[in-house]
Amino acid sequence: MKKAKFSAMMIVIMMIASLSVFASGAKEGTGQVDNKKGADEVMTLQMFYPVQVGGPLTTLVEKIADDFHKANPNIIVKPIYTGNYDDTVVKIQTAIQGKTPPDFFLSLATQRFSLASSDSVIPLDDLIAKDGGDEYINDFLPGFMEDSFVDGKIWSIPFQRSTQIIYYNKDAFKEVGLDPASPPKTWAELLDFSKKLTKKDANGNVVRWGVGIAQQSGSAQWQFTGFCLENSVNGENLMSDDGKQVFFNTPENIEALQFQIDLQQKYEVMPKGVVQWTELPGAFLEGKYGIIYHTTGNLTNISKNASFEFGTGFMPGNKRYGAPTGGGNFYITSGISPERQEAAWKFIRFATTPERLAQWNVDTGYVAPRASSFETAIMKNYYENLPQAQVAKDQLKYAKPELTTYDSARIWRIFNDNYQAAIIGDLTPKAALDKAQNEATKVLERFQ
Repeated sequence: MKKAKFSAMMIVIMMIASLSVFASGAKEGTGQVDNKKGADEVMTLQMFYPVQVGGPLTTLVEKIADDFHKANPNIIVKPIYTGNYDDTVVKIQTAIQGKTPPDFFLSLATQRFSLASSDSVIPLDDLIAKDGGDEYINDFLPGFMEDSFVDGKIWSIPFQRSTQIIYYNKDAFKEVGLDPASPPKTWAELLDFSKKLTKKDANGNVVRWGVGIAQQSGSAQWQFTGFCLENSVNGENLMSDDGKQVFFNTPENIEALQFQIDLQQKYEVMPKGVVQWTELPGAFLEGKYGIIYHTTGNLTNISKNASFEFGTGFMPGNKRYGAPTGGGNFYITSGISPERQEAAWKFIRFATTPERLAQWNVDTGYVAPRASSFETAIMKNYYENLPQAQVAKDQLKYAKPELTTYDSARIWRIFNDNYQAAIIGDLTPKAALDKAQNEATKVLERFQ
């Protein structure tokens, strides 16, 4: 009897072990690992991740972790929801300082300079060279991959990436005589369309605003990056590529900020004061805006919940088109064992296969960051059924990273505080951007 039990146990162990062997001919990103330590030993990893948009993203992240564990019985990834991006940055920093860091995490691509310079994360070049190499990395879209580098090394892998587009209410367009197939393409058209779309009741109260642009702290620098690019002479951004300088107070940026203020104060086609990022999608769905600027990450939410026909379009340009890229990348924490780093990498490779990124795009509205994802049947069917989604990919050729520097949290706060001072009328656009420029330059001096 004991012999029979022993034999049955051995069979079970052998079956589990066979599942965990990495087959040399396996498809890319199966995530399977060589279980050298035995099938009965399980490694548990913690992953911090944020949710910045509407929709059931927590359930989707947990499903990826469950699928990974099925392919890798000896690795469990525990996703830990850490709030929005700002909350997540704080929790990561707190955990690292408290010497209880997660094994890996999703955080803003804009954090790469600060995370790399503080030795909080590891460069990924060696892991990439052993698993995927150039074939893997070169498949990522340049508009997203370019903000993974610091000093020539790769510190993060794009995952839940986005750009900002406009959403517009086609029913409202028809109501005021605008062509529902033609969103505004220039700032002049944006103003003209917004005047027509703004609607008041019999008492003079606005019941529908022409346009909504988020201006709250944490999102102002993102949307303003797009306006900066659109109004620049040669496509200059708010900062240098090495993250050591900012260019806030150029004449073009002062003009762009004045235009945003005029939409509120002079033309009254947008609510006065600071417009909240989180409120815009819901207000748009309620018919309170004709046009809103928002992330592609809200496309799934809007497409599922809109009671009217809606369209999408590029951010309207001025001198040229421009848009910011944003969203989160995977980072692996320093200070954990090489075995845990390799296990975290296995999960990253698993989560960033073309098919999984395509499905993530469909389920969330985030843009798949790999070119091959757009060749999958998943994406082709998605574009056929929801053509509004293609705008995000098409606009990427005009997109650049949002404000990204060393000590990014402080630089963001400096920009946002002074930007909002201009929005509420405490400072002129020039005074606000001059002040932001001076304060940020002092912070960045130590990185020169």
